[in-house]
Amino acid sequence: MRTTFLYLALTVLITSCGVLNSLNSNTTIKPNDSFILGNNEHGVFRVSLKNESITDLEIYYAPIAGGKHSTKIIQPNQSIKLKVDANTALVIKNNFQETATVNLKVKGDLALSMDFKK
Repeated sequence: MRTTFLYLALTVLITSCGVLNSLNSNTTIKPNDSFILGNNEHGVFRVSLKNESITDLEIYYAPIAGGKHSTKIIQPNQSIKLKVDANTALVIKNNFQETATVNLKVKGDLALSMDFKK
């Protein structure tokens, strides 16, 4: 009980001090799969993305109300910074037969769904 309370108190302290204000992820995307970040209701977030693959990656915005826009191709070892609007998902698509890896650093609203889709 005491350990649980201590853990909870530490979590609240770290969160309120802004230590957990970003998310870092090294994500692997299978061939012909997509990684979808933020396909739920949320606020604005920013993403620093680096393609650590040997193939290009396609990225685009997908508002949760429907549609898709602003498609970009990210080349191997290319880094970009993106601002993603509220209630909009960022889709990272691997159109190749090779496994892809992307390094992500996310700031802003972190209440984001994360999913893979064929």
